[in-house]
Amino acid sequence: MQKVPDLYKQLDAELIQLHQIHSNRLKCGLGCSACCVDDITVFEVEADNIRNNYKDLLEHGLPHPKGACAFLSQDNSCRIYEHRPYVCRSQGLPLRWLEDQNQEVVELRDICPLNDEGRPIEELPEEECWTIGPFEEKLLRLQLKEYENRTTRIALRELFNNNSILPY
Repeated sequence: MQKVPDLYKQLDAELIQLHQIHSNRLKCGLGCSACCVDDITVFEVEADNIRNNYKDLLEHGLPHPKGACAFLSQDNSCRIYEHRPYVCRSQGLPLRWLEDQNQEVVELRDICPLNDEGRPIEELPEEECWTIGPFEEKLLRLQLKEYENRTTRIALRELFNNNSILPY
């Protein structure tokens, strides 16, 4: 049975090409936390992946102050980077998705404002954007299989056992 780390491995392999294509426009790097917002939620399978890999941090560590992701450190780096959730892995890239609007399917696109410089994302070929939907479907199927058809989502901040926050 496929597990979250296997899905992440597949995802990272797919994202490498997009990172290479957009290497000149991507400003993301160590300490950039513009997309590391509070209230990010993940499926239970992703929450368990974090719990399994960061037991000590979750039991004894403190979350980042509210307003930003609970897993940011004082220098705005990610304390769970190696096992970060799906949503964090695709951030920064040009994103595209299909939405039903008034019984018509419309393609929408977005990119982090820090990475907007360069060719307008509306002009990018479809294959130069991360398409939201197919990978989320794989993650959902894994969630449904592992958790008896529950689609519960958990806020990252709720993973910490300690309700206090870091003092910075």
